Amino acid sequence: MTPIEELSLLLKPAGGGLYLVSTGAAEQLALQKSLYGTDTAAGIQDGFLAALERIRAARAIVLGAPSDVGAGFRRGANLGPQVMRTTLQAEDPAWNQKAREAGIVDIGDVFVVPQLLHDEMLGEAQRTASQRALYPTASESVRASLPVSPLSIAERAMDLIFALNPDVIPFVLGGDHSNAWPVTASLGKQGKPFGIVQPDAHTDLLAERLGVRYCFATWSYHANDVVGRGGRLVQVGTRASRRDREHWESTLDVRQFWADECNADEAGTLDRLMAHLDDRSIDRVYFSNDIDGTDARWADATGTPEPAGLTPEFVVALIRRLGTRIIAGDIMEVAPPLESRPGGSHDTLALAARYIRETLAAALAAPDLRAPSDRA
Repeated sequence: MTPIEELSLLLKPAGGGLYLVSTGAAEQLALQKSLYGTDTAAGIQDGFLAALERIRAARAIVLGAPSDVGAGFRRGANLGPQVMRTTLQAEDPAWNQKAREAGIVDIGDVFVVPQLLHDEMLGEAQRTASQRALYPTASESVRASLPVSPLSIAERAMDLIFALNPDVIPFVLGGDHSNAWPVTASLGKQGKPFGIVQPDAHTDLLAERLGVRYCFATWSYHANDVVGRGGRLVQVGTRASRRDREHWESTLDVRQFWADECNADEAGTLDRLMAHLDDRSIDRVYFSNDIDGTDARWADATGTPEPAGLTPEFVVALIRRLGTRIIAGDIMEVAPPLESRPGGSHDTLALAARYIRETLAAALAAPDLRAPSDRA
């Protein structure tokens, strides 16, 4: 089986990662028709397969990861990828064309069984039953080799993508923040040093949560080991933590820029952050952007909105300073149903779309991808 053939089994057309029968199905189909420029199911599938074939020549790929199985007490980030794509199109009807001209290929979604998280948590019987349900057309021998949980599917998909195109820049639309783990794990297999810059209100630095190894609260702990510690995980906007900065930096060898420091001196903090990267020769960065790193005034449609956070202008300035150091990116924890004030979802989605455009524009040195108001 070729990498493209395996990806065609692991992934679904963009917007199709959520299993829907009735409620929400019309909105999902409308997005797919718009993305693929067709009115038929066959046309959507053909467009999806054609996108997979373009991975080899792509400069960047977009992958939806509509899983909030690894989240906390408020869910809704599973709808993030679909609605962020819709927002990008609504704000700029030419977005799809601009992205294609810049070498960006939307390769679809990780398919999500909403009761599963990672294959290491499954018994043999459940794994076999899920393989039969997810891959009915595959032979029994092929089925037995395929992952079934969203984090495991995403990691295998990323491995295949890098096998096809080692230099491609992946951008993941989450989903809760556990969806950053597959990207980190796959980047780590490439054998090239990299660092992580993580805007986030929270540290996500638990070794495990209630016995679970990979979830929204633990991914950074394991990612820190992948990058080799030594301050190569840089967290920005931290403010909701039971421990202080000294604890995390001294015990796990991370580098943190807490939100109060950033807000007191935005320009100086950016200078110190970039100097930190330079001091450690970190010229390849996975920019993993939890929307709750931004203050809840601008980003309240998320599972854990927090006050006293980063300003959007600071985050955009950080993205631009990182520039082509960005070798992977994401936007996580956007949960459209969870607004806490009228208009909160609209504002959060607009901000998420801005961050998507800015991150891709910086990574690809393609300023035309920015919104017209941000091109100055």
